[in-house]
Amino acid sequence: MSGLGGDEGGAEAAAWYESAVDSMLFFRCDVAESLGAMRRVAPGAPLGQAFAVYLGLLGTERAQAVAAGEEFARFRTEADHSAFTERERAHLCAASVWLGGDIERAGALLREINVGWPRDTLALVVGHQIDFFTGNADSLRDRIAGALTAWDEDDPHYGPLLGMFGFGLEESGDYARAEEVARAAVERQPCDVWGIHAVVHTLEMRGRFADGIRYLDARTRDWGANNMMAVHNWWHYGLYALEAGDTGRVLEIYDATLDPASSSGLALELLDAAALLWRLYLDGEEALRVVGDRWEPLADAWAARDDGPHYAFNDTHAVMAYLGAGRVREAEALVADRAEWAARPHPGVTNHIMTAEIGLPVCRALIAFAQGRYGETVDLLLPLRGRLQTFGGSHAQRDAVQRTLVEAALRARRYELARTLLSERLSLRPTSPYNWLTHARLADELGQAALAATAREKATALAAPGKSALDGARAPL
Repeated sequence: MSGLGGDEGGAEAAAWYESAVDSMLFFRCDVAESLGAMRRVAPGAPLGQAFAVYLGLLGTERAQAVAAGEEFARFRTEADHSAFTERERAHLCAASVWLGGDIERAGALLREINVGWPRDTLALVVGHQIDFFTGNADSLRDRIAGALTAWDEDDPHYGPLLGMFGFGLEESGDYARAEEVARAAVERQPCDVWGIHAVVHTLEMRGRFADGIRYLDARTRDWGANNMMAVHNWWHYGLYALEAGDTGRVLEIYDATLDPASSSGLALELLDAAALLWRLYLDGEEALRVVGDRWEPLADAWAARDDGPHYAFNDTHAVMAYLGAGRVREAEALVADRAEWAARPHPGVTNHIMTAEIGLPVCRALIAFAQGRYGETVDLLLPLRGRLQTFGGSHAQRDAVQRTLVEAALRARRYELARTLLSERLSLRPTSPYNWLTHARLADELGQAALAATAREKATALAAPGKSALDGARAPL
C-alpha cells in the first residue's frame, strides 16, 4: 500500500491502515485504535499522518482539532517531503488546508485525489463527510457517483460507497432512487450504519415514519449500539416517534441514548440532543412541562466544552440548549463572542462565512423566539430559509430551524406567511402529522373551525400507523 513510508512497517502497517479505513467506512469505534497501531508500526507514513488529521477534524471537536494540528505540524517540519508520492503529498495538502480552516478547499482537493485515484477510499469517505459538514448536496452525490465505475461491484467496500451515494441522492432530493440505492447497500452489508442512515433519511423526507420505525426495529442489532452512528440513528428514531405523537417514547429514547449522562458528550451527539428537545420546545407550555429538567444538564454539557468559533452549526445547537434551560445570558454571551470573532477578517476560513452569514442570524433568531419577539425571529430567518444548507447538516437536521420560522410566523400573527410556509410543507410532505396539526392551528387562528377539524382528523389518521408500529416490535433501548 503506497503511503505507508516505503518499507517502513511494510505489510503490517498496510494491514492496520486497511483495518482503520474499513472501520471508518462502517463507523466502528475501533478506528482510532487501528490507526494508532498503524502509526506505531510506521510513524513516518504520510497517509497515516493525514488520516490522523482527518480523524481529529471529523468530530467537529475543537480540542481534537488543535491536538491533531500540533502533531501534524511537527511531522511536516521533520519529514522529507521529496520522498513522498504525488498522492501522499495531495493528502498532506488536503489535511493541511482543512486544519487551516478552509473546509471547502479541502473537500475540493480530496475530490481531485479521487479523479486520479478513484479507489482511494480514505479520500472518498472523508470528502463525503466534508460535503455533509458544508451542506453541499450536489457533491455529496457526485463525489461518490464519479468514482463508482472504477470499482468492482464485488469489492467489500462497494456497498458502503452505495450507502454514501444513497445519502447524496437523498440530500439532492431524488428520494426514490436514494432509497433504492441505500437499501441495496444495506442488503450487501447489513452493518452499514451509514447506509441504514441513508434509508432512514429517505423515509423521513417523505413522511413515511411508520415505515421508518419498522425498518429500524427490524435492524436494531446492526445499528443500535457499538458504532459511532448509533446515537444519531436513535435521534432519527426519535423524530419518527415525534411524528407519531408518542412524546413518551421520544423522551425514553432521549434519556437512554441522547442525554449527556448516557452519551459520550461529543459535539455531534449533543447537537442531536438539542435538536430533538428543541422540537418539543416549539410545541409550547405542555411540551416544556413534559421535558422537565432535561435541558439543564444538556446546557451544562455545552458550557463545559468552551468550543470557541469552531463550527457554526454546533453553535446554534448550543444556543438551543441554553435557551431551553432558560440561560439566556449564556446564549447571548456565545453570540457576542462569535460576533466579535466574525467582525475580524479570517481569509480562507469556511466557518467565518458560515458564522457571519448564517450562524449568527440563526442564533439571534432563536434568542428572539425564546424572549417572545416572534416578529424579529421571522425577520431574521425568512431571508435565510433557502440558504441554511450553507452552514452544514442535513435537511432533517435543519428542519428544526425551519419549524422555528413556522412557529414564529404563527405566534407573530403573520398568517399569510404562515399559510405559505405550511402550504409548502404540506405539498412536499402531505403525510406529516406535524404539518397537518400546525395547519389546524392556523385555521383556528383564522376562525376556520371546519378546516381545523378536518386537518386534525387528517393528522390523527396519519399518526395511527406510526403509533401502531411503536406499539409493536420496539427497538430495545
